[in-house]
Amino acid sequence: MAEVLFYHLEQRPLEAVLPQLLEKTLERGWRAVVEIGSAERAEALEAHLWTYRDDSFLPHGLAGDDAEAHQPVLLTTGSDNPNGAAVRFYVDRAVPPSAEGYQRIVYLFSGHDPDAVAEARLAWRALTPGNEVTYWQQGPDGRWVKRA
Repeated sequence: MAEVLFYHLEQRPLEAVLPQLLEKTLERGWRAVVEIGSAERAEALEAHLWTYRDDSFLPHGLAGDDAEAHQPVLLTTGSDNPNGAAVRFYVDRAVPPSAEGYQRIVYLFSGHDPDAVAEARLAWRALTPGNEVTYWQQGPDGRWVKRA
């Protein structure tokens, strides 16, 4: 049984939320793979992770690099797991088909995109059986509130 966390982004954008969640993942000693909906967006997020905060370093790389197997955080548009991650993030309309093979799935979706919300509802129904599923929504102050 995997832990599946749904994060409904409403107040703060993905660029503000993803680095913090990745930092917490690394603090726990886990590797992460981040599946992104498009190659262009993967490149933009990869560049953002280098500069999102002046006083921090988040080790990461893009799939296809020679060192991808050694990256603690790997950004990809594919469904493979070349760095042996225990945690898989799905962002920018990448939708988890299952939680198989992972300790934790983190699914971030925009509350401002009706299609993304509809996809999240379908994913909730598909992933609930056999997994520990929780739903987190951003409150007006940007903090996470557990709703289910």
